[in-house]
Amino acid sequence: MKATIWHNPNCGTSRKTLAILESLSKVDVTVVEYLKHPPSADKLAQLYADAGITPQQGLRIRGTNAEARGLPDADDATVLAAMVADPVLIERPLVETDKGVRLCRPQDVVLEIL
Repeated sequence: MKATIWHNPNCGTSRKTLAILESLSKVDVTVVEYLKHPPSADKLAQLYADAGITPQQGLRIRGTNAEARGLPDADDATVLAAMVADPVLIERPLVETDKGVRLCRPQDVVLEIL
C-alpha cells in the first residue's frame, strides 16, 4: 500500500504518525515536507473533501495568526489561498492512501486508512 504524508518534522504528532507508517512493512511511504513544498489549493481541497472535513477544519489555529486574519470564518477559497501562501496554516499531518485521507490528530487515526 502507498501512503503520502504531508509532514512537519518539528511536530511531535506528525513524527509519531510517520513512525507508525514506517513501522508497517506493507506501507510504501512518500513524505512531503509541506512547509518546503506546499500543496496547491486544488490538492488541499481534494484532501479535505476526501477526509470529509472543510478547509476551516484543516486550518491550524495554534501558533498562527489564523484567528487574527478571520480565517476560521472565511470561505473555503480564502482559507485555501491563505494555506498555499502560508503553509504554516495547514494542520498536520495529513495522510492519503487508496483507502482515504485523514487529518491524523491524534496519530492513531492513521490506522483507519491502512
